Amino acid sequence: MNTATQTTLPDSTWRTLIAELRPAWSLFLVLTVITGFIYPMLITGIAQGIFPHEANGSLILRDGKAVGSALIGQPFSDAKHLWGRPSATAPQPYNGLASGGSNLGPLNPALSDAVKARIADLRAANPTQQGPVPQDLVTTSASGLDPHISTKAAIWQVDRIARARSVPTSQVRTIIDKYTEFPTLGLFGEDSVNVLQVNLALDELK
Repeated sequence: MNTATQTTLPDSTWRTLIAELRPAWSLFLVLTVITGFIYPMLITGIAQGIFPHEANGSLILRDGKAVGSALIGQPFSDAKHLWGRPSATAPQPYNGLASGGSNLGPLNPALSDAVKARIADLRAANPTQQGPVPQDLVTTSASGLDPHISTKAAIWQVDRIARARSVPTSQVRTIIDKYTEFPTLGLFGEDSVNVLQVNLALDELK
């Protein structure tokens, strides 16, 4: 007959294990407090104190109400407004919860067909423009959320907007010039405009 035996660790071994684990648990708790509470609160406080606009989402306000963010584009398709870059996010364009590109390779026929269709639509809506369609008006960005287009792409649409609003093209150009953002340090990027900001200014035209 086999008799089950139960082994127990000596008290000295338990004391050794506890002594070795205590520093690890203490360090875990200290790091949890520092990285989980103190650091986030400190950074949040600094951000709110120095960069409150950016820290709160770079919201664009109109009559005291948020109408969008300077960091996320919005779809515009009517003739009176500036049109932004196409967006491949699903289920709707500029979906901040589904940031991403179309993942179509440069040799994919679907990409070529999509670009050709966008060019045709842009030429139909902008019949006075005979030059090449700016690339950023027919290709999606990697994020699908790009709120900017190049200044060149904005100017390309001036005639259509002025005609739809029955205003001189100079008024539309003035607004685009006002909201033109220049390359960082004069080196990185290109001249661009925030589509939403320009469209809000266009809506204030009399």
